[in-house]
Amino acid sequence: MAIPLSILDLVSISEGCTARDAIHASINSAKLADQWGYNRLWFAEHHNTPNLAASSTALLISQAAEHTETIRVGSGGVMLPNHAPLMVAEQYGTLANMHGDRIELGLGRAPGTDMMTAQALSRSSAEPQAFAQSIYDLQGWFGDKGTAYSMPIVSAVSAGTNVPIWVLGSTVNGASIAGQLGLPFSVASHFAPDQLDQAIEVYRDSFNPKAPTAQLEQPYVMAGINIMVAETDEQAHREFTVVEQMFQDIQVGQRRLLQPPVDPEQLSAGSSQHSMLRIKAVGTPQTVHTQLDEFVERTGADELITVTYAYDPAVRDRSYELLAETWF
Repeated sequence: MAIPLSILDLVSISEGCTARDAIHASINSAKLADQWGYNRLWFAEHHNTPNLAASSTALLISQAAEHTETIRVGSGGVMLPNHAPLMVAEQYGTLANMHGDRIELGLGRAPGTDMMTAQALSRSSAEPQAFAQSIYDLQGWFGDKGTAYSMPIVSAVSAGTNVPIWVLGSTVNGASIAGQLGLPFSVASHFAPDQLDQAIEVYRDSFNPKAPTAQLEQPYVMAGINIMVAETDEQAHREFTVVEQMFQDIQVGQRRLLQPPVDPEQLSAGSSQHSMLRIKAVGTPQTVHTQLDEFVERTGADELITVTYAYDPAVRDRSYELLAETWF
């Protein structure tokens, strides 16, 4: 049986569109993903990024949950250094009370932005021990008593919600934290693939089901992968140039909204083989299915979280649909 598939949405803004347009398109995509059988939909926090509108994950999650029925909705993730943990507990506890047990909280240690913006946002420490302590306190606020473990502060709105917590990471450091805490691990291989295999190995080797924070008896890995599915391989590779152009802009410090697709030959030399995007499945449904099978065999992942950028939201939705038809 095929493993579950999920979606990571960064709410991309295309040239000629606004943040309002991007948010509207993402909520429409959420409705479709719910119908097509995807397991979860996560929004990724970013700041000071002109082509992404996923800055306020809690608000996006609330909208998506309001317009869906069965898909799990969460953060992939909340960048904890940008937030006071108590505020996160209150926000996600409120979401759980509003939308039930479909709400999830994925946490990362990176700021999701540049250092200047990180300083403007900074509210808690990214150091491993402080990060782990924040998770421990969050679990206390989500627990039956709604009280942090390290301080006598009660969060009534999150008490008893038991919001599931994931640890996000791309390196062995994040993997080790997730394993030692006994939590599920989402590895950001869709843009940081260099330590993928090592991180998964470290996570599984360090997994402690008896940790006070443990939510699982066995390790659980969800791996990120870039996806573009179309009726032909040629069409899919042309559409994939949208994200290739975006990463090429990052390389040269250019700040543009998402650009229309181009012929792959028009890209600068080497950009189509951008090392940050090498974890990908691009092509027809059959081609992509084969590539996903190979990736699952390589990683032993328990679940995949897919990332699809498209200049036209209809192209993204069609990719979601074709992937669902071939996988589920």
